[in-house]
Order: sequence, then structure tokens, then C-alpha cells
Amino acid sequence: MRFATYEHRDQHHVAVVAEDGTLHPLPGVHSLTGLLTEGGDLPRLLDAGTGRLGALAGPHVSEVRLLPPLQPPTVRDFVTFEEHVEGVRRSVDGAAGVPEQWYAAPTFYFTNPYAVYGPHDDIPMPPGSSMLDFELEVAAVIGEEGRDLTPEQARDHIVGYTVLNDWSARDLQSAEMRVGLGPCKGKDTATTLGPYLVTADELEPYRDADGFLRLGLTASVNGEVVGRDLLSHMSWTFEEMVAYASRGTLVRPGDVLGSGTCGNGGCLAELWGVRGRQDPPPLKPGDTVTLTVEGIGTVSNTVITGPDPVPVPAARRRTRERP
Repeated sequence: MRFATYEHRDQHHVAVVAEDGTLHPLPGVHSLTGLLTEGGDLPRLLDAGTGRLGALAGPHVSEVRLLPPLQPPTVRDFVTFEEHVEGVRRSVDGAAGVPEQWYAAPTFYFTNPYAVYGPHDDIPMPPGSSMLDFELEVAAVIGEEGRDLTPEQARDHIVGYTVLNDWSARDLQSAEMRVGLGPCKGKDTATTLGPYLVTADELEPYRDADGFLRLGLTASVNGEVVGRDLLSHMSWTFEEMVAYASRGTLVRPGDVLGSGTCGNGGCLAELWGVRGRQDPPPLKPGDTVTLTVEGIGTVSNTVITGPDPVPVPAARRRTRERP
């Protein structure tokens, strides 16, 4: 089952999406995050949707502005594709291979839940950046609260999946990472989610013997395919990622966990590392990035000019005088 959040005639709605793209609004539901918080385990969500598919239809998806399917309270972005790590390291600092520590656990960082864009929204250039990049990912969405979960338990806490584009200002990111903490503004301007929340049961036919979802992934810039991969090339399953995220803390309804960028052209920086040059070039205003995930859908965003950076002074170099 697919759920969408959309804007139509200046009003926001949450709806089930029929096979023909017709939207069936859920009465009294103003946000998918709120619906999940009220009772977001998969059976309840499916019950809510099934009851509306036979009801009076609303507009078609082509007649509305699709919004992010939900506004997540937190966004954890993992890095689970070995090929991506290897390519980007080569691009950033010329290093070869993958750090041995990467294999120890599924690393992630928290990104900005207030900078989430819809599947067809324009994306502003990050202030002060001239090296914008996309990152093709899939995100799992938590439906039920949990803590210290095992991977087996975690499967019941994943309510569905959506496409994620982790927009990255590579020049800002590169400078920030030299401090040993981050990323910071290099990842702070935009994250695309959409077009729908696809419930976990819809993707079970794609699950392989090792528990990975074998979904085809495609990235295009201005209509030219630059990357293809399989989601099953992840080094950890989503259930293992959720279990690790819940270690010593809570995962809650609406939390988003990104897979990290796929390999084989899942972002430009990886291609730069492989080819030894910026080919294709960094994104600029007017470029359109289209990401497609088998079984989930497509997001397509056009880059536009962003605001100029507001000046902030450099650090004061203080004396070490003590009272």
C-alpha cells in the first residue's frame, strides 16, 4: 500500500494512493507522522488505508503538489555501501580502500529534519557552495517505538520505505570534515523524501535469502543516466540498522533511517574518485536530478539559485591567561 501527503487547493491531505494514481484522502488525518504516532504498526496502517480505497476518490497525483510523505522527528543517515565509501574516499583525499573500522558497525550521522523537501520541489544551492551533489538512497520509516531491539524484532518496527536524496555540498563538507566533527553545513540544506511511503509488506517479494531488498536503483542528471545499482548491495540489512540505532536509546514513529548512498554512480563524488576528474561536473542551477527506486517510485528535483551566505566571523584566537 502507498501513502502520500499532498497539497491541493491550499490544503494539506494524507491519502492512500490507488494503483491508477487516484488519491483517497484519510478523513481527519493531517500528517502521516501523527497517524504513525497514534498507532503506526503495519497492521493498523494497512487497516486505515484499506478502508479508504473503496471510498470516494479525490484528485489524481498529477493534479496535486506531492509533499514529503512525512515530516520525520529525526533522520539518521547511514553509510552501508562499501563501493560508495571507497569511491568517495578516493575523491576527497586520494585514499585507497575502505577503513577497517567501517566494517565494525553500521555508521550514521543525524541530518536536518527541518530541511526535508518533496519529490518534485526545487532545491536551492547551499549558501557558499559551488560543488553540489546528489546521493541516491532508500529510507526505512519507523512505525512503532522500540529500544535495544534485535534485528529480528526490528523488522516489526519498520512500517515502510521511501526514496531519499541526501543533497551534499562537497566543498563545504570537505572543509568541515578536517575538524574531525561533522558533516555540518555540507549536509544541512536539503533532503528529498518521496514520492510515497510504501508499506513494508509491498516490498517483501523483493527480499532475498540474506534478508536484503533486491531493488533496482537508477540516478539521472538532465535525463542522462549516471548511476545504477542494487539496494541488496548494502552491507547491513535495514533491520540490522534499526537494531543498531535503537541500542541504548529509542527509535520512534516517523523516524527515518537512510541506507546511505548506493555504489556505481549513486553520487557524483564517487564518479570523480573513480575517474580522477569532476566528470560529470558538480550540479548547478537548472540541473534536474531524477532518482528511481524499483517498487517505490521516482523523485525529480531541479536545482535553483540559493541565498548568499550570511557572513560569520572567523574564530577569535584567545590567550591562555587564567584568573
